[in-house]
Amino acid sequence: MRIGFIGLGNMATAMIGGIIKKGLYQPAELIGSAKTAQTVQSVSKQYGIETCTDNQRVAACADVLVLAVKPVFLPEVIAEIKDSVDDGTLVISIAAGKTIAWLEEQFGKAVRLVRCMPNTPALVGEACTCVCLKEGTSKEDEALVLRIMESFGTASVLPERLINAFTGVAGSSPAYVFLFLEALADAAVCAGIPRKQAYEFAGQSLLGSAKLMLETGMHPGQLKDMVCSPAGTTIEAVKVLEEKGLRAAVMDAVAACVEKAESMR
Repeated sequence: MRIGFIGLGNMATAMIGGIIKKGLYQPAELIGSAKTAQTVQSVSKQYGIETCTDNQRVAACADVLVLAVKPVFLPEVIAEIKDSVDDGTLVISIAAGKTIAWLEEQFGKAVRLVRCMPNTPALVGEACTCVCLKEGTSKEDEALVLRIMESFGTASVLPERLINAFTGVAGSSPAYVFLFLEALADAAVCAGIPRKQAYEFAGQSLLGSAKLMLETGMHPGQLKDMVCSPAGTTIEAVKVLEEKGLRAAVMDAVAACVEKAESMR
């Protein structure tokens, strides 16, 4: 089995790192291409995989081909490689906004296609990935894609009609979380805590809170109530967040993200 990557940016290298770390495939079974010699050399040195600047070469030798380029470059990349992709190649796209139907139209023929959307925590092995399967995808292809995606986080199958909703709640949400983290740390600095410790305290608190919810399966509202003692400090802070419209702001932000994703089709 040969896994090929066209594009060797942050998401592709996160996937490569996860695959190798989990022992899913050996470095010799991976190959990738990028535009610049500098990127090619850097990724080869870091992960020990074969790299090149020839997209057609990667497409021709890959059993599983991951399209990891920005959406704006996809038409020219697919035009370049479509004759090198045969009936046996499983193609995985991680490009936002490009549907399975659009991808197949670009190839101009029937292709074994899967559309995935990992998020940036893939860089530390904690991605949340949406997997959308083309109609008629075999159980074997589904299992293979899930194994690859789960090597750097969690992965779940969703119908493609929900991928934009996934973008709002998971694909883009690390940015919302970082914004909240930054604000939390700034508030800590205002209260006298040194900047470095402020980031550590805020980050660990969010990490621990998320883990508590996921591992206990408890409703977030129930967990929130556990922290809010009667007439205590936490309920005062929660009151302010409610007055400032935190919930509505988050819901509006997700809705705006979903709307923008829909318009990118």
